Amino acid sequence: MSSTTQTAPALPSLYDFFAPGGVLSRSSLPYEFRRGQLEMAQAVERALDENRHLIVEAGTGTGKTLAYLLPALRSGRRVIISTGTKNLQEQLFFKDIPFLESLLGPLRVCYMKGRANYVCRHKLYALRSQPILSGLEEISQYHAIAEWEKTTETGDRAEIDDLPEASQLWAKLDARSDACLGQSCPDYERCFITEMRRKAAESDVIIVNHHLFFADLAIKQQAGAAPDAGVLPDAGIVIFDEAHELEDVASSYFGISLSNIRFEELARDLETMLRAKQALNSSITSAAQTARERARMFFAALPRGAAKSGGDCRIPFLNREEFLEAQGDLYLGLLNALHRLEGELERVRGVEEAQPLRKRAADIREHLKFLLEADERNTVFWLERRGGRGQGSAPVTYLQATPIDVSELLGELLFENFPSIVLTSATLTVQGGFAHIRKRLGMNDARELVVPSHFRYGEQALLYLPPDMPDPRDANFQEEAAKRIRRMLDITQGRAFCLFTSYQQMHDLYERLLVEVGYPLLLQGTAPRKALLEEFRETPNAVLFGTSSFWQGVDVQGEALSCVIVDRLPFAVPTDPVVQARMRAIEEGGGNPFFEYQVPSAVITLKQGFGRLIRSLEDRGVLMLLDPRIQRQRYGRVFIESLPPYRVTQDIAAVEAFFERK
Repeated sequence: MSSTTQTAPALPSLYDFFAPGGVLSRSSLPYEFRRGQLEMAQAVERALDENRHLIVEAGTGTGKTLAYLLPALRSGRRVIISTGTKNLQEQLFFKDIPFLESLLGPLRVCYMKGRANYVCRHKLYALRSQPILSGLEEISQYHAIAEWEKTTETGDRAEIDDLPEASQLWAKLDARSDACLGQSCPDYERCFITEMRRKAAESDVIIVNHHLFFADLAIKQQAGAAPDAGVLPDAGIVIFDEAHELEDVASSYFGISLSNIRFEELARDLETMLRAKQALNSSITSAAQTARERARMFFAALPRGAAKSGGDCRIPFLNREEFLEAQGDLYLGLLNALHRLEGELERVRGVEEAQPLRKRAADIREHLKFLLEADERNTVFWLERRGGRGQGSAPVTYLQATPIDVSELLGELLFENFPSIVLTSATLTVQGGFAHIRKRLGMNDARELVVPSHFRYGEQALLYLPPDMPDPRDANFQEEAAKRIRRMLDITQGRAFCLFTSYQQMHDLYERLLVEVGYPLLLQGTAPRKALLEEFRETPNAVLFGTSSFWQGVDVQGEALSCVIVDRLPFAVPTDPVVQARMRAIEEGGGNPFFEYQVPSAVITLKQGFGRLIRSLEDRGVLMLLDPRIQRQRYGRVFIESLPPYRVTQDIAAVEAFFERK
């Protein structure tokens, strides 16, 4: 990607900004000089100036966002900043950038989300003339969206407060690329995606999230992609915050996924768009219905695994050849139905919408062929079933192909393609080194920096490892865990996160403690994540039970969160098809998958989970890990040596004394 030179505003030097008596010290925020923040900013600026890659672990409290934002703005080149979560993306754009503007004057910065977050005006107008709405709720939502569209400047669904997260109507109206007419669309000039691209082309800094960045990179990688297929402009510099998530996000976008819902959506969009243009005939309707019915039979015949909570399961699809032998007629029937649909759409003349629909059918057919017939050594093929999300929604089955090792892909498409890339997070090292993350991401040539946290972990946090706990695989573990959690919550007066490695364990402990604990217990899944966090903050002495989505990207400061309890060391599930394939690949290469992959990944996840506790210099609290393997197994030392310098105890009296001190 070529870098785009911009005219940089006159900005203070890093020292003049961060040092005592500098610009930052004169701001409205409480100021304390952070040597690590200045050190990180200098390392980032040097890397950008010299077109080098850099990897930085910056402990919580460093102030790392300002430490990379100022060098990015000073670089004079277009910079893409990619975050792991929308929360951080919003914090950067709506909080950090306005703060910098209050000190430095106007800045050219824009904020971009994935296309599915924006309404497509063309779809909205088509649905108005030929409505296909399901029930009063969708009709009400449609009218609300239609009114909002008249006044919105961004088209971002986040502006509609009362639109349900799982709204099925939104999927009929969003601006995702597979239904986009591009420059031939009559609403192209007024399109929110077009406007977003214009703003990006005029900006020095573009704030995105990892999902958008890699979706865009994957689209641009595809041969024959349309010039306007991607949304991100060229840039010479990319800064990845929350970079510990890159491998998983990149893997999902460099793979292929095909669900039964894609067939349903194609048939629905085809009917809506062509009917609006009076181009829907009986031949197309028949071909679409045949493809839809054959897809339903095909997906119903796929292997089934044992369902987990909510009907979800992930299983390897190892027996593709046997499946084709047994169900070849279903597979060929579906391919032929798609081919017929493509032919019918090819014959439609004078209707712009027909060709994107034909391309969608062709893409689905090619993806289906790859998923059933491809022989790719670096790819794991697997199946995922998810219970229906939202009222009345059907279960979804996904056929998946995921790269086992993305290091070569990332090396070629990312690290060799951009002059300067910065990776940063509070959790990148294992035992103080970057070897694990560099190997997994293929980042061979980069400078390294570890910036210790600004927090006084030895004074602010106590790590309690309860003695005499059974092994987590022991039948008595849950019962003993319930006793220790109840005792801890008595001491902390609630005010805790209980973090679990599985839904089953979370639900079991929640049920055990519900009648025994006198504090308000909140359970993941009973309300949207954002609403649960708000309730936790506003409810005195609350206790929140959560799984993976609460291990990171959650910020609760103050006494409301005074304790984080983790049930087990967060090893990835060894039966997960992708984890299984990665471990097998390491073993076949002569390595030790447990120590080279499982342990380092679990270390980073545990650091993330424990990182929820201390979020400011005033925070104090206790961490409790119920898993005795951290003390009994030799790999436990890797975890202990990778954690911040907490004070460690096995004495519950020390926990009581900690909370007695103010």
